[in-house]
Amino acid sequence: MPEQQRVDARRNHALILAVAEQEVAARGADASLEQIARTAGVGSATVRRHFPTRRALLEAVARERIDTLSARAHDLADGDDSREALLTWLGEVVSYCVTIRGLAAALSYGPAPDAASGNACSTALEEAAEPLLRRAAGDGAAAPGVTVADLITLIVGITLATEHHPEPAARAHRLFRLAATGLLPRG
Repeated sequence: MPEQQRVDARRNHALILAVAEQEVAARGADASLEQIARTAGVGSATVRRHFPTRRALLEAVARERIDTLSARAHDLADGDDSREALLTWLGEVVSYCVTIRGLAAALSYGPAPDAASGNACSTALEEAAEPLLRRAAGDGAAAPGVTVADLITLIVGITLATEHHPEPAARAHRLFRLAATGLLPRG
């Protein structure tokens, strides 16, 4: 039976994640864990066994998008204009955050029950974008002391502040461009 349990556990994990993706897309980061459990046909304890915190569930839901953004950062790293490469990537992060409900919450640095685990989504993006920012800073295209964590936090704040605006994407992009003018001045 141990082999069967592992198969069941893997199946439950995949099913919970698929249902969670649908619920987060429909209801955002506040999607009901109990509703996810009901829809998946498992108990709340099963959901919590696979995803002990809401943040863990949101990070799992956002993983594919984070991987895509990380790969995009690597693609842009060798571009001719370091400032434009960084701004392009950050604009794509803004776009993802305003179109994929729950992604901004997954990237936020709010208090985590287990401080040792940090924020896997933000950490992955920080590692991927560090070469972009380092190159832009070296070219004089980024203000001294700006970190990728600063930029991600700014994007999260803008996204969360504009999510109920009649045109959240337009408003978020406008605010980000205004902030980027100060953080990433022309060299």
